Amino acid sequence: MTLTASLMQHQQALLAALAQGDSEALDARLPQIRSADLADILEQMLEDEAQVDSALALLKSLPMERQASVFGHLPNDAQDEMAGRVEDAWLSRILDKMGSDERADLFKVLGDDRKEALLRRMARREREALKRLASYEEGTAGALMTADYVAIPMGLTVSRAMMRVRQTAPDAETVYQLYVVDEQGRLAGTMSLRQLMVARPQATIDELMIRDVISINVDAEQEEVARVVARYDLLALPVIDGDARLVGIVTHDDALDVVESEATEDIHKGMSIGQLEGGVSRVPLWSLYRKRVTWLVLLVFGNLFSGAGIAHFEDTIAAQVTLVFFLPLLIGSGGNAGAQAATLMVRGMATGDVGIKDWGKLLGRELLVAGSLGLTMALAVAPIGVMRGGEAVAMVVAISMICIVLFGSLLGMCLPFVLDRLGWDPATASAPLVTTLIDASGVVIYFSIAALILTGS
Repeated sequence: MTLTASLMQHQQALLAALAQGDSEALDARLPQIRSADLADILEQMLEDEAQVDSALALLKSLPMERQASVFGHLPNDAQDEMAGRVEDAWLSRILDKMGSDERADLFKVLGDDRKEALLRRMARREREALKRLASYEEGTAGALMTADYVAIPMGLTVSRAMMRVRQTAPDAETVYQLYVVDEQGRLAGTMSLRQLMVARPQATIDELMIRDVISINVDAEQEEVARVVARYDLLALPVIDGDARLVGIVTHDDALDVVESEATEDIHKGMSIGQLEGGVSRVPLWSLYRKRVTWLVLLVFGNLFSGAGIAHFEDTIAAQVTLVFFLPLLIGSGGNAGAQAATLMVRGMATGDVGIKDWGKLLGRELLVAGSLGLTMALAVAPIGVMRGGEAVAMVVAISMICIVLFGSLLGMCLPFVLDRLGWDPATASAPLVTTLIDASGVVIYFSIAALILTGS
């Protein structure tokens, strides 16, 4: 990864202080750097084998709670790298200070022997909580949630509820939203901290709480979690199990991380690149090659159909060499129109704005829009056709433009739905795949029209 100029200055100053054993300089510099920024500095240092020991020394020079905060901001591969170089006692203390969701994420990247060693150092209650959180499948609400929340039993008065908040707030991820549970731990209601603070001390929680609670099942996909948080502007979303028991919450910042992760994944898939673990600057060269090569090789063979189409119409091309001039323009326009339509559909499906039930309605709309686009582009290119090859060539180019843009747009709109029905990610339908299909089809459409109009065959 690349650091900003400011962080590079901090990094150089920290390395100099470490080399000189100047603890006073470290103590003066470290409070100026936010935990997330310090994690970036450590991650940069870990990429250089010669600086790994310095990175560990720098982390261990922090107070324990700050160590846990910085460690929690590191990506999984950097956490694994550091965890492999420290003793169990230190890692156990780090786990103890981390939030429950960060603790579970770290636990998942460790080897089985290391997990067992750390579990033996934990109290039974903490051990069972960690194993439960780490057991949820990646990509679900359970894997995303934290168990650090404020829960209030039903039936308490406001004054007693405030005492409960004071007891549990120090370890909670957020205290702005409070959750009310019944004797079985089922989610019964919710209320804000502000509601609690301004209420009469003798009032009961049952009178004040909102009973219509927006929640999500522990097995729900993380994309659905992010959609619900965004739709209802929630600070945190309660997560329940099959028996409606409250098992955790997903905070808005974790939901934002999901949005960023899913957007990045869709962009990669849209360009026919597999999902990358970590940023592009940290991915090994072999992995980067492997993620990109499969689709590129497949698309190479797809482009052979374009060549076969050109070979089939050699006589038509020989009779009107001018047609070749317009070939890149036409198939490029069709590919662009198709990629636009595919992008709109993929994004609409990702946000839940459109579904398979909307296919008929969308097809009609796309016919009108794509037809209008094709006609406009045909009118724009027709004068060039007249200048280059006369009225007959201009007619071929104009009609081909309308047909290719119409075909490309409809293909781009329909392909995401087809892939979704086949169980594939619709994002795969974006630019490279759509463009390759339209290239081959556009060649056939163009020269078929040219053969029909110019040679009558």
